[in-house]
Amino acid sequence: MRILLILLGTQVVYSISDFMGRFYMVKYGFRLASFFSAWFAVYFVVRMVATFGQLYVFAHIPLGKTMALLAAASIIISNILGFLFLKEVLTGPAYIGVFLAVTAMLVMAFR
Repeated sequence: MRILLILLGTQVVYSISDFMGRFYMVKYGFRLASFFSAWFAVYFVVRMVATFGQLYVFAHIPLGKTMALLAAASIIISNILGFLFLKEVLTGPAYIGVFLAVTAMLVMAFR
């Protein structure tokens, strides 16, 4: 259970950095100056912390299971962040896909 929490925490941290990248790249554009700004330094550090968590999980869970869990968690967390903070709303079929990802994550986590 502890490893699952670390995996989910790792994905939350990755998703926060993904959210930052989406927010700031839209705001400032994909320009060289963006990569020398304060937000990018924070983004880089956040991703590095997440990488350490991911490597820890890789040491304890088989690669295929780890990647399936990270992918499902990424879909779920990214959709929550997009909906709550970016006001992004998906189509009905897309939300069915998110539901299936949640189901897949639960099956992988508890099998």
